[in-house]
Amino acid sequence: MKYRRILLAYNGSQEGRRALFECADLASFLQAETHLLAVASMPPSLFLTEGFVPEELLEEEKKRTQAILDEGIRTLKERGFNVTGHLAVGEPVEEICRVAREVGADLIVLGHNQNTSWAARWWKGSVGASLLDYAPCSILIALSKG
Repeated sequence: MKYRRILLAYNGSQEGRRALFECADLASFLQAETHLLAVASMPPSLFLTEGFVPEELLEEEKKRTQAILDEGIRTLKERGFNVTGHLAVGEPVEEICRVAREVGADLIVLGHNQNTSWAARWWKGSVGASLLDYAPCSILIALSKG
């Protein structure tokens, strides 16, 4: 399998930056098109009883996530990469799969700390099974031992 398009799910964490550098090395070696995705998501505790998230909270989360995405894009561009950034709002697993399909990704890359991690929830229970079961392509996990 030749990986022509790589999607990196990026959150700006230490493990996310490790995945960013591993993705850059891999994309360079493969001469692959690189896409960087940051997902703005709202914790369930912020939903009100009717499932409504106040607009100002959502806008603040989108701004925070855009800043993370911009930092990742800047880091890759400083290393000479041509990268396309994507900001999504929603459930991370669903958005990763949706954007991977949209861009025709051959590989999804994300970071994971084996001790504690933002990605840990993806690998436990039904949400982890969702990413593994529904990803439209292969997944590479850049491990970081905290």
